[in-house]
Amino acid sequence: MTVADSSFATGSRHGPAVTVNGTLPGPLLRLREGQNLVVDLENDSSMGTSIHWHGLLVPFLMDGVPGVTMAAVEPGDRFRYEFPIRQAGTYWWHAHTLQEPMGHYGPIIIDPANGDPHQVDRDYVVMLSDWSPMDPHVLMKKLKVGEAPFNFQKTTATDDYPLSGAERRMWARMRMMPTDISDVSAPLYSYLLNGHGPEDGLEFVFNPGERVRLRFINGAAMTFFNVRIPGLPMTVIAADGQDVRPVEVDEFQIGNAETYDVIVEPTGADAFAIVAEAMDRSGMGVAMLARRPGAQASVPLLRDPPLLTMADMGMNHGSSTGNLGHGGMDHGAMAGMDHGSSAADSGAMDSSMDMGSMSMRDTSLLPPSVKVGPGVDMVSMNPVDRMGDPGIGLADVGHRVLNYRQLVSANMNPDMRRPTRLKEIHLTGNMERYMWSFDGQKFSAVTDDPIRFAFNERVRVKLVNDTMMAHPIHLHGHFFELVNGAPHGHQPLKHTVIVQPGGSAQFDLTANEPGDWAFHCHLIYHMHNGMFQVVTVRPLQGGEG
Repeated sequence: MTVADSSFATGSRHGPAVTVNGTLPGPLLRLREGQNLVVDLENDSSMGTSIHWHGLLVPFLMDGVPGVTMAAVEPGDRFRYEFPIRQAGTYWWHAHTLQEPMGHYGPIIIDPANGDPHQVDRDYVVMLSDWSPMDPHVLMKKLKVGEAPFNFQKTTATDDYPLSGAERRMWARMRMMPTDISDVSAPLYSYLLNGHGPEDGLEFVFNPGERVRLRFINGAAMTFFNVRIPGLPMTVIAADGQDVRPVEVDEFQIGNAETYDVIVEPTGADAFAIVAEAMDRSGMGVAMLARRPGAQASVPLLRDPPLLTMADMGMNHGSSTGNLGHGGMDHGAMAGMDHGSSAADSGAMDSSMDMGSMSMRDTSLLPPSVKVGPGVDMVSMNPVDRMGDPGIGLADVGHRVLNYRQLVSANMNPDMRRPTRLKEIHLTGNMERYMWSFDGQKFSAVTDDPIRFAFNERVRVKLVNDTMMAHPIHLHGHFFELVNGAPHGHQPLKHTVIVQPGGSAQFDLTANEPGDWAFHCHLIYHMHNGMFQVVTVRPLQGGEG
């Protein structure tokens, strides 16, 4: 796999890119469970590089994170990756540097050793991404020095957003914008499917009555996508490469680094539009499922931009009897309760509440493990479990939308032990200064103090989001089980979890992969600005824990 500086064009836009083997995305790696992967990475580009095998179980020295598991492969150098393939499913590979948003990524399909239980007639990868002609270093600098420089949907006194005067004053007092959904959006970004923009006419062929598997991979740097195929239901059969019991939906939100496999059975029309709408609804990626070349289906207009809500501010008024938390705050699992519809839209806000006078920065609510300082500009007042949320803007769309509570593992969980302890981690940030962190500490400040797990330890990790942005949190080298109310032994396995604004999410982890592993937000400019940590898994003295 050869990394090189290149250029890229889509529609009327063109600019610098980084390609692997000359293409963006790079080549599909089609592998089989049980074989060995051997890849020689050659760096013909002008920057240091690497490959991280996202979601793959690998020896930690093969994980491809410069500064954690290896040194960057410098220009002119090469490095051999070699490890056994221990799983099946849909995954992806990418650089762990700022080459990633320039095009250094690609898909992985691993076929099961014993044959695929899902019988399909066609099998397609649909890799979602975002691309900008602006250099990532320049883009990141602009995010640091200007408040929301790429939010082109700011509210004004004359806009059409459904906000009352009281609500506008409330947001102004809090120095926040209800439209601050994505840090970077269109028109700065073009949204791509398999490297093709909406004008490029990407097609996937089908014959009526066929079962078609679509493997959606979100390889974007900064974009959550809402995926739907108008007029065609989708049956979700896998999440993050792991089989789940089939769930039929009309739309799903996919965070950065997540994957979903769906099966569709197109019939009754010559074409269906595959629509990947950015979560802030500033733009979309489009392709066609086409019975014949050139067949077109109508592409829906962009929907109205969503607005942040009381729930996104951590002001949900739920209660909990969860016993793994602290301090009597709402830190329980809230199993079986769906708070996604609680104050689901701005119209549900009680305008009589002087919310601007309510403290959004009451640091007394934080546990001692959180370092309070300029990197923490907001505290969630009531961070309830939001595992049942379909995602920002999707609570009231009028059709079936996937949420994490619907995911049930198709197979029995490999470790049925109860967790022996709770590890709580707060997602923290200062949006005005563009500072992001775990527990109030940027990675650069805690390089000598990783998150420590004993080898084979069974631990419940609780992620509390004290910010007003959704964060896709990824743990390298492991799968974890979402604590989502699934039947005992069938919690879904994932490697990335979206933690909704102002809310919480929990997962159970068996720390059975020794080594040092990256743990970070997969919004790339959040990761590079501090929301990154190292998880160290070490054997106990005298044997396994």
